[in-house]
Amino acid sequence: MKAYLDIETSSDGRITVVGMYRPSKDLKQLVLPNITSQEILDFLNDAEAIVTYNGDRFDLPVIYKHLGLDLMGCFKSLDLMYDCWEHNLYGGLKKVEKKLGIHRDLPDMNGYDAVKLWSKYETRSDRKALEVLLKYNEEDVLNLCILEELLKAKKVED
Repeated sequence: MKAYLDIETSSDGRITVVGMYRPSKDLKQLVLPNITSQEILDFLNDAEAIVTYNGDRFDLPVIYKHLGLDLMGCFKSLDLMYDCWEHNLYGGLKKVEKKLGIHRDLPDMNGYDAVKLWSKYETRSDRKALEVLLKYNEEDVLNLCILEELLKAKKVED
């Protein structure tokens, strides 16, 4: 069983949201200050692999740096960015999603917007900003499943 993971960070590099999805456990989002190694490991327990987009270079090293949790050492990592490159699909997750027709409710939002939303939440206790940030993270995480399926289908076509 695979687990899908995406993080959001603040302007100073702190992890603000960890979104994780497993079909058998549904979606779980941890929000600062409630992000702990134990919470992540409890959710990922017995997963065969962690699926990310650019996670080998960003999400997983940031988790290691801030929490001391070596997910690449504990689990097989499947970074879909490299699979995309094999099919000449370059750019960030949102750009690839557009090319493949993957739907988003928040199509114009990006990582910088996520940082600004966190700042609004943290400095002004803006609950709406947090809700939008969590929706953005949810789409990042759940769209990894769709992207993975489309890439599998492309391999069959090739």
